[in-house]
Amino acid sequence: MELRHLRYFLALAEELHFGRAAQRLSMSQPPLSVAIQQLEASVGARLFLRNSKSVQLTAAGQALVPEARALLAQAHEALQHVRDVDLGQAGSLRIGFVGAMLYRGLPQMLQAFQASHPRLRLELRELSSAEQLAELARDRLDVGFAHTALVPPGLQHILVASQPLVACVPGTHPLAQRPDPARPIELAQLAGEPLALVSRDVSPDYHDRILALCAQAGWAPQVRHELRHWLSVVSLVSQGMGVALVPEALQRSGLAGAVFVPLTQDTPPYETRCLWRAQREGGTHTALAAFLEAVRGHVALLRPQLASTA
Repeated sequence: MELRHLRYFLALAEELHFGRAAQRLSMSQPPLSVAIQQLEASVGARLFLRNSKSVQLTAAGQALVPEARALLAQAHEALQHVRDVDLGQAGSLRIGFVGAMLYRGLPQMLQAFQASHPRLRLELRELSSAEQLAELARDRLDVGFAHTALVPPGLQHILVASQPLVACVPGTHPLAQRPDPARPIELAQLAGEPLALVSRDVSPDYHDRILALCAQAGWAPQVRHELRHWLSVVSLVSQGMGVALVPEALQRSGLAGAVFVPLTQDTPPYETRCLWRAQREGGTHTALAAFLEAVRGHVALLRPQLASTA
């Protein structure tokens, strides 16, 4: 049984006249008669009572009418879904992100993209930068937002955020109790303090970069706490358990008890990149191409900010 047989059957069931049904289908009557016979043979039941004067549905034919309509509607929906996927309007997109992106405009960008692609399912996974790179390599993510200065071979990238590092100290710390806590400090003023930072396994680039900054400032930090998320670092500092160097955007985290202090010296920019496998963009994944276009549009709006912090 073919879908065309069901279309022919419904036309004849509604017209109950071979000539009118054939005209409606833009075909001649003999092929229509053959198709109905083929359908009846496939179903194993007679669907029409016909003679030279009339055509009537049998009980089996009447039972097939709603089923045929449902099958044709389902086939139409399936084909439409395939076309929508091809156009990037349906399907799914697997997106990884680091928690700090929640304070760098990612939710607003995702909401705007979802509004213009309502049938596309966005699947979000909060992962460390190292985890995202591994998942992208295994093709378990379509796109990721990771903190990294080094882009592995085979990945394409868009720089979406560039920001300085700032000191994060507890609210009870002497540097937070100054008359002007927003006045920049020397990095060496943190010497001797227990340091909290993200672990090397999670973000190797910036773990090593922070240790190198401390060494350049003339002190070897006491690394007491290594955590998986920057928000965990800030939370630990807010509870008086150490100090940290964190991305400037975490000032928006709103965690009580944490005070953010700028540094007098320039620090290498803390960069966040949108990453994807080079071969995935374009015709093989239209939804990804549309999403990357939205990311580029978002970055274009932030370009003056990126330029001022780079």
